[in-house]
Amino acid sequence: MKRTYSKEFKVKACELVEEEGIKVKVVAEKLGIHEVMLYRWISEYKTDGAEAFVGTGHQKPGDAELRKLRKENEYLKMENEILKKQRRTLRKSREANRIRKNRTDRV
Repeated sequence: MKRTYSKEFKVKACELVEEEGIKVKVVAEKLGIHEVMLYRWISEYKTDGAEAFVGTGHQKPGDAELRKLRKENEYLKMENEILKKQRRTLRKSREANRIRKNRTDRV
């Protein structure tokens, strides 16, 4: 069974290593977690600081903004393609009208 740990638990574990200088192995044994997991937590804590450990299903503010911008970019690309197709169709329609007009003018 997979255990879950609170943000406070993870932060405290990281602070024991980072601020108090206790070795990772000692902290991991004391808390009953694997050293590799603690190293991963420390890495995330160093990288993201207070925004680390957002939890399952949540996003960091930067990730949410990036996702929003990517979605908007996809929408604008789709809109651009629609406009390009519309322009080509309009151009073909104008050419066809011009050809018809030239034929009727000759008669």
